[in-house]
Amino acid sequence: MTTSLPADGLFVGLISGTSADGIDAALVRFGADVSDTGCRLVHGVVVPWDPALRARLVALGQGGDARGLDELGTLDAQVGEAFAAATQVLLAEAGVDATGVVAVGSHGQTVRHRPAGAASDGVHPFSWQIGDANIIAERCGITTVADFRRRDVAAGGQGAPLVPAFHAAMLHSDAEDRAVLNLGGIGNFTLLPRSGDVRGFDTGPANALLDAWCLRHRGEAFDRDGMFAATGRVDDALLARLRSDPWFALPPPKSSGREQFHLDWVEARLEGAATPADVQATLLELSAATIADALHAHQPTTTRLLTCGGGVRNSQLIARIAARLPGCIVEPTDVHGLDADFVEAMAFAWLARQTLAGLPGNVAAVTGARGPRVLGAIYPA
Repeated sequence: MTTSLPADGLFVGLISGTSADGIDAALVRFGADVSDTGCRLVHGVVVPWDPALRARLVALGQGGDARGLDELGTLDAQVGEAFAAATQVLLAEAGVDATGVVAVGSHGQTVRHRPAGAASDGVHPFSWQIGDANIIAERCGITTVADFRRRDVAAGGQGAPLVPAFHAAMLHSDAEDRAVLNLGGIGNFTLLPRSGDVRGFDTGPANALLDAWCLRHRGEAFDRDGMFAATGRVDDALLARLRSDPWFALPPPKSSGREQFHLDWVEARLEGAATPADVQATLLELSAATIADALHAHQPTTTRLLTCGGGVRNSQLIARIAARLPGCIVEPTDVHGLDADFVEAMAFAWLARQTLAGLPGNVAAVTGARGPRVLGAIYPA
């Protein structure tokens, strides 16, 4: 059952992705009719994590163990407080009072992603995002929708990627076969044929390995514009070993995270005396190659690739992706009215709107769920 939404539809979307390089917060205005695909970014901010908290979250996301229930509970509250603070910064900068916002859609911070096929016990898949939504609703005085992934997992899906429904609503064209590529820590595709079903899946590492290797060897959280990678040369033998991981050959639906692709995974495949810069160049080529491989395999008719996410600002990565996709136009979603830096945060604002309207937020053909589902839990203001 659908419900009516306020005519002036302001929503906040919050996400911290696989790279945990900051909390993306987007203030989005939608039309009053839920069938209206109008969507405008009013304001966006990226709020950095406290360095110590980020280091702990990244360690957990890469498969590290928590020290106990007390630590997990504390982290859940800390992340909730950080997301609430990011919302307050966003609204203050935008000059918008909390009373004018319909809802916050919060993705949370993923600390473990074990969907079907990757469950630790082989029987009970799950996806776990922390960031207590009670705290967001309480601190901000705004109804908050969170915990989007687990209903899809309960319905037999991967719980990811969830942005394809938003991409389809905003970026589909009847004139050409398109794909949307989100370059977060993990890359993911939404395939938008001019006619036919929407599909989507993770491609493997986009920024996560690049960021982690850069942090280790340069002390910098990310490789700005790919300049570290540009000082190295691709090690073809190492690239072949990395690309040979069986995960890349798995058919969709599939999803991944730092549990699969982390620095231990890289180091297990290192041989010889490759320099740190050469490894960085090779990791960048791995991202480009596996992205191009996936598009060639699953929608070779694509004529336009729309890019979004933090990796859009890495000109070296974009150039290598374009070089492997001759004949395909590669351009950011900005060209089509969606700010490439905030598409994913905007998507979670949209997902909150879907939930409040009683409408599904997943695409079953993408996640592998048994059907469309209304996602998330609602925490009233």
